[in-house]
Amino acid sequence: MTAAADGPAKVAVVTGGSRGLGRTVVERLLGQGWRVATFSRSSSAFTEDTAERWGDAFLWQAADLGEPQAMPEAVRAVVQRFGRIDLLVNNAGALHQELFLTTPAKRIDSLVTTNLTSPIVLTQACARAMTRTGGGAVVNVSSINAIRGHRGVAVYSAAKAGVDALTRSLARELGALNIRVNSVVPGFFDSEMTTQVTGSDRERIRRRTPLGRLGSAEEVADTVLYLASPGSSFITGQSIVVDGGITC
Repeated sequence: MTAAADGPAKVAVVTGGSRGLGRTVVERLLGQGWRVATFSRSSSAFTEDTAERWGDAFLWQAADLGEPQAMPEAVRAVVQRFGRIDLLVNNAGALHQELFLTTPAKRIDSLVTTNLTSPIVLTQACARAMTRTGGGAVVNVSSINAIRGHRGVAVYSAAKAGVDALTRSLARELGALNIRVNSVVPGFFDSEMTTQVTGSDRERIRRRTPLGRLGSAEEVADTVLYLASPGSSFITGQSIVVDGGITC
């Protein structure tokens, strides 16, 4: 079912929508009749081409998740443009691999800010907007690093585990306001974050994955879009793992 099928086009906010999974989600939502706003640190050929193709249905803004104080202003711009917010997809994140004992405090602060603090602040601003128009949905993109320990990503893993905890608490708190909150927990899929995985490591991951392969951004996006759809209207507070079975 498309947004248009329910009446006036609904509005989605997608962070990190200029590339990777975020770009896939933006394209899919626009194709389903949503109006979409996305944030990223800089524009790209994709955001420029999408603005030209979709016109008033698409809004790109420059916003850096490293600056949480910028999030409420970005949300105000979306509401000013579209009049409402029905969906937030907290997709953007930053992965840095380094042994915990050598990670500088400044890097720790940056990783927590980008992966947890800014999504919290953005979710608060979007949820406030949703309460004025009858509710909505929040989909947080987490990581299997939040549920399975891996060497060199302790801070990133802690922040993503925080996102899953936020999901459960907000589902309790916002449910009475008709706002559903869920998270998608991707495993290894082809993206910019996995381009540095060596051929031997890819083969090791493939062998350990019951389905025998890495996933795709489209497959993760399928779950994001399901959680944004009327088909998931009685699902909230859940973290859905999309990993080909590697954590089972």
